[in-house]
Amino acid sequence: MPGVTHDDAPLLADLMPWSVAPLRLGRGWPTAPGAATLKARWDALLKAAGPDRETLFEPTRSRTVHSAVAQLPGQPSGTAPLADASGPCPDPVRVLAAPFDEQWLIPDHRLIDTARPELWRVADDHQVFAVESAEGTPLPLLATSLLPTLRAGRIRPLYRRPGGTEPNLAPGLQAYLADRLGRDVTPPDVLAWTLTAIRPDRTVPLTEDTDLWARGVELGHRALWLLRRDGDRPRLPGGRRPYVRAPLPSRPLTILYDAEEEALHLDEGRISPVPPEAWDFRMGEARVLEAWFTTRTQQAEPGTLSAIAPTAWPQQQTSELLELITVLSLLADVRAQRSALEIKTQITAADLTTADVLPPPETSRKPASILEHTEEGPAGQLTLL
Repeated sequence: MPGVTHDDAPLLADLMPWSVAPLRLGRGWPTAPGAATLKARWDALLKAAGPDRETLFEPTRSRTVHSAVAQLPGQPSGTAPLADASGPCPDPVRVLAAPFDEQWLIPDHRLIDTARPELWRVADDHQVFAVESAEGTPLPLLATSLLPTLRAGRIRPLYRRPGGTEPNLAPGLQAYLADRLGRDVTPPDVLAWTLTAIRPDRTVPLTEDTDLWARGVELGHRALWLLRRDGDRPRLPGGRRPYVRAPLPSRPLTILYDAEEEALHLDEGRISPVPPEAWDFRMGEARVLEAWFTTRTQQAEPGTLSAIAPTAWPQQQTSELLELITVLSLLADVRAQRSALEIKTQITAADLTTADVLPPPETSRKPASILEHTEEGPAGQLTLL
């Protein structure tokens, strides 16, 4: 079987068959750390007229201010060309813009080169998106409740339909695992195990060891909670929780880490304690904390919509930074516990093939037909799905 490792562990692409390529926004200004910033940018765009609006928009071959496209599923934005648009900014939505970086996006199809409407159709409170990371990252797979707009690998929704129905798993996989393990197996359990067990080559060793499965699933669910940031907010034990020890300046320009003090310095501002595991947490070559800070402090080209940004560091960003430090610290502990698990393939791809679980049918690799959504097409006509 091509692409399978020596121990014949099944591929993620076979266990979660339906996947979608990443979105391509085409321009950076419709995404920002704050929703108010996006509304200001929208207003500036619509105040401009003629060639000035075209220039501010940053046209590409896929999108200009004259493009007429359908609404994004579930988003009541306009469909007339932006050259003639007026009115308020569509309500921004929360997205995962980069690993561990939650931002806001104007959900207007006219602003996005390749929006992947099939993902928007299944995005709801029940959905979890599994996102393949770039090669060489410590987490081969991320998970988020938000629509992912980051430039990464393929996106695999946990459910093929809204409402948490029809899991995106190889047909028969749940029942087969439940039979071999002698216990109930839910779709979130399969995703939790996958987060724990997945290898850099995108294979997922499966086990019939009930105790090992339980430990792996427990770790995976904790990783899911940290990655999704749903429900109760994560907290470090007392005495290890990061606090602002010296006020952050109104416009910090540098970020430095003092390993001896376990302190994060934003110019003269100081946050501590910051565990070294949080500071050293990387996705690829970039430290997550440095990348997060740079996104919020780098200067955009004057005269562009991206240059419209807060004139001072918002208090909300400090709260988000403290939570990010906490998440990275706790996730580093999960990774250490995962490394201590000895996960070997006991249920092989050959076993799943014999049981007619693999290969998954071609229909499972395609999006489901979603008939309960009425969508407006270009210039206002209805779209038939």
